[in-house]
Amino acid sequence: MGIWIAILSVYIVWGSTYLAIRFAVQTMPPFLMAGIRFLISGSLLYFVRRVLGDPPPTRREWRSASIIGIFLLVGGNGGVVWAEQWVVSGIAALLVATAPLWMILIDTLHPHGLKYNHWVFLGVLLGFAGIFILIHPFQSRHQVDIHMIGAVVLIFASLFWSIGSLYSRHAKLPSSPLLGTGMEMLTGGGGLLLLGILTGELNQLSLTSISKESWLGLVYLIVFGSLIGFTAYTWLLRNASTPLVSTYAYVNPIVAVFLGYLIAEEPLTFRILTATVLVVGSVALITIAQHRHLRSK
Repeated sequence: MGIWIAILSVYIVWGSTYLAIRFAVQTMPPFLMAGIRFLISGSLLYFVRRVLGDPPPTRREWRSASIIGIFLLVGGNGGVVWAEQWVVSGIAALLVATAPLWMILIDTLHPHGLKYNHWVFLGVLLGFAGIFILIHPFQSRHQVDIHMIGAVVLIFASLFWSIGSLYSRHAKLPSSPLLGTGMEMLTGGGGLLLLGILTGELNQLSLTSISKESWLGLVYLIVFGSLIGFTAYTWLLRNASTPLVSTYAYVNPIVAVFLGYLIAEEPLTFRILTATVLVVGSVALITIAQHRHLRSK
């Protein structure tokens, strides 16, 4: 029962964070908002794990956590929060869901990367077909307009997330996953805060102009997105099978698309549904094919 409660938490909570981000950035500067989110979450996680007896991290572990935090949170999440000023949450989630496609391509090009079978590459092709259908430039005036620059930034955010995820495979990190996550949040949150300052967001910040929806979005991201979501995920990594845990990658975008439609009245056209089926189906196909390939060895 505990495993299913945790997996449902990851499904719903992480799928809903895209909508929470959309509400948060309506009246908050995106990089400062994300920086505050991860600094608060990271500080709490780090403090709790140290109080519970985790040993202090080494300099090498801090370096690895900093690299991962920069790629995952500054490049990955930073791109998402910036783009969601113009791109609706469901479409943002679909474009971010392409991270496994980039991971496959990077792995294939790397001389020491993993080798994949034809089913995995079929999944990659389906995924990029979904992206093309979603953001292709030859749209009629009757179709939903998608902010092209925002979409491109989301694709690069997915690429940064993939690089950070691949690096974390062999990075020297603390034995406690939650302590490592707290360190990554601290370094990534600091990077986001610095990015916000360098891009002039302090001049845009007005506490009196921040709406109730944006405050609630930020609190939701801190409590549910970072603390509950990450805690459930790291617990699952140690207590559930990898194929079950990995299903979040293709459930989250479905949750995000339909929550955006139901709560924020985001568009749900035939084109968006087609792209959803292709992207989600590609990630599912890649996940299943990878698992079967590894089991056959």
